[in-house]
Amino acid sequence: MLKSMTGYGKGEASTPHGSFIVEIRSVNHRYGEISVRLPRTFYALENDVKRLASALLKRGKIDISVQWDETTAANAMPQLDMAVARGYFEAYARLAKELNLPQDAAPSYLMSLKGVMKEMAVSVDETELQPQLLTAVQGAVAALEGMRNREGEALSADLKARRKQIAEWSAQIGARTPQMVIEYRQKLKARLDQLLDGVEMDENRLSQEVALLADRCDITEELVRLASHFNQFDEALCSTEPVGRKLDFLMQEMNREVNTIGSKSNDAGITSLVIQIKAEMEKMREQVQNVE
Repeated sequence: MLKSMTGYGKGEASTPHGSFIVEIRSVNHRYGEISVRLPRTFYALENDVKRLASALLKRGKIDISVQWDETTAANAMPQLDMAVARGYFEAYARLAKELNLPQDAAPSYLMSLKGVMKEMAVSVDETELQPQLLTAVQGAVAALEGMRNREGEALSADLKARRKQIAEWSAQIGARTPQMVIEYRQKLKARLDQLLDGVEMDENRLSQEVALLADRCDITEELVRLASHFNQFDEALCSTEPVGRKLDFLMQEMNREVNTIGSKSNDAGITSLVIQIKAEMEKMREQVQNVE
């Protein structure tokens, strides 16, 4: 079953201190390349995230983004700064004495003054939150794999249809080749008859010329190798392992055989079929670039 290298996945996990939101995006790439963006607090867990992702995603350019949302209670805890509060109170007492004011500064008033109440961030031990982070990563990978599998099914169906069409055109080329030699012999004989104008023709010489053409235009080996590549291509489409590189290699080999057939051909019908095959193979090659 083919897998596409393109997809998106999202995973979440909650903790008493906050929640993780992990998003994964992947596009096609010749190799496996994983980049991770983490909040500064969790930099130490980057390798853990990469190891988990690389164990499940074999190929593609994969971007993993981790968002950490702290809960309100965990985000900050108020703390009274007694030194600042005492400074305000003493300053107020001096002011009240100088101006003969009531010396009854209310605690609520003192607490509202700048610097008396401070919000102290709660330190988070990233190692304690590692299991939840990896759970969110697994969820994102699972969602990504689901999308890649669905796109892989569509890619497989498209490649099978195009491969079938190319095989049909190849069979037409194989059937056309013997007829091409016969037609060449007929055309050559007709032209020689015209040139010789009644002079007896050397049949042996004619047969030699036709044999030379048949040898130059013989594409039996190319068609046999092409059929072998077709079989290997079909087997790869059914594999459960990543086969993108193998399919890419097979496409190169198939293209080489078709180019050779085109160069040997001296027939307009075969040349036309070769052009159609190459156009279809180019579409297949583009699709194969997206296969994991």
